[in-house]
Amino acid sequence: MNDSVDKLVIFLAKRDGIDKLVKTFQYVSKLVNWHVEATSPDISKRFKQWEVASGLSRKAFRTGRFLTGFNALRRNPGATHSLRLLAVFANAGEMVYFFFDHFLWLARIGTIDVNLAKRMSFISAFGESVGYVFFIIADFIMLRKGVKEERKVRSCKEKTEEEEKRIEEIRSDRVMRLMGVAANVADLLIAVAEIEPNRFCNHTVTLGISGLVSAWAGWYRNWPL
Repeated sequence: MNDSVDKLVIFLAKRDGIDKLVKTFQYVSKLVNWHVEATSPDISKRFKQWEVASGLSRKAFRTGRFLTGFNALRRNPGATHSLRLLAVFANAGEMVYFFFDHFLWLARIGTIDVNLAKRMSFISAFGESVGYVFFIIADFIMLRKGVKEERKVRSCKEKTEEEEKRIEEIRSDRVMRLMGVAANVADLLIAVAEIEPNRFCNHTVTLGISGLVSAWAGWYRNWPL
């Protein structure tokens, strides 16, 4: 059986794994920068640079990521008509997000016109938010379906080993989906801060906590069993 070091190596070998680690760096440094900005400008500047570098690194890691949504629609669009429709909107939004994120990255590092950054950021965040809304709806539908199935299996007085195993599978799927909902809601707040700036969503604490919730929920979902 793999020990913790083996699991960490496997986790970091995944693109999503390294993304969640660097995302943790990004939002921890954002919070530290905010906390020490008034008292220690020099330390604040260093953590700000770490935050920016982490954000740009994550964009580089996501090169070509928009194909993931396209492939998901090709391979497993959903079991029912409603889930397939939700999958189309969710993955389309995600594809817009990751595709235009390429241009945002190039603008921020100065490869293309830096004035394009704001426009690319808005388009990317808008696609991202649309995708998250439909992913959240789909997850809630599947969570409800899982609860109904578990109740049906539990209604049997004498459960077989296969039924006990099915209950465990439903519970495991529920935890993963709840982690997914937590991450998507957190990322939706970050996207809204870009699309429609407001005092709550754009506050450093809101952004920092949202980023960490998303990172750690993704960490849990991608951690090897």
